[in-house]
Amino acid sequence: MKASVPVISPLLRSDLQGHLLALLLLAPDRERTVTEIAAEVGGSMPTVHREIERLVTAEFLTQRRSGRNRYIRANREHPLYRPVREIIEYAYGPRVVLPELLADVGGVEEAYVYGSWAARMSGEAGADPQDIDVLVVGSPDRVEIQEAASAAEARLGREVNMRVVSSERWQNADEPFLRTVKDRPLVRLRVESESEAP
Repeated sequence: MKASVPVISPLLRSDLQGHLLALLLLAPDRERTVTEIAAEVGGSMPTVHREIERLVTAEFLTQRRSGRNRYIRANREHPLYRPVREIIEYAYGPRVVLPELLADVGGVEEAYVYGSWAARMSGEAGADPQDIDVLVVGSPDRVEIQEAASAAEARLGREVNMRVVSSERWQNADEPFLRTVKDRPLVRLRVESESEAP
């Protein structure tokens, strides 16, 4: 059963709040509509709208209106922007940082976080994850994958282990390791190459 308080960061009210803050605070120069935010974080419009209202009122976020659209972004001038960003990046950063870095690597078809971080995100109790385990599906260049892992470690403050498997091996999952990965919690990363991005 999903925990009511986030296991990954019990300082926050909900995982939705954590994902929303990660989306906005970790890309502070990008504006998003409420509709885009709801789609990215997987929340309902009313819930996301309420959360945004709270954060705009507290001045963690700013808004700009254009016609019927509201454009939301992080408020870098808020006195707590830096410390809150550090907490959010540490706890929820993998869902934002890893796709951004993997988008620059050719040959990535899919990517998932597995292991202890994915388990905490699914609500399983346990110790703070010491590392982030990433399964990359496809045929990327190994040097580029290692560079992406090093860049992710620098931003997330944890060891990042990237393991590459072919699409065929992932689909068949006839190896004990891959069967275990598929049977345990997984967090799919939304990786878009620059040519696929809107």
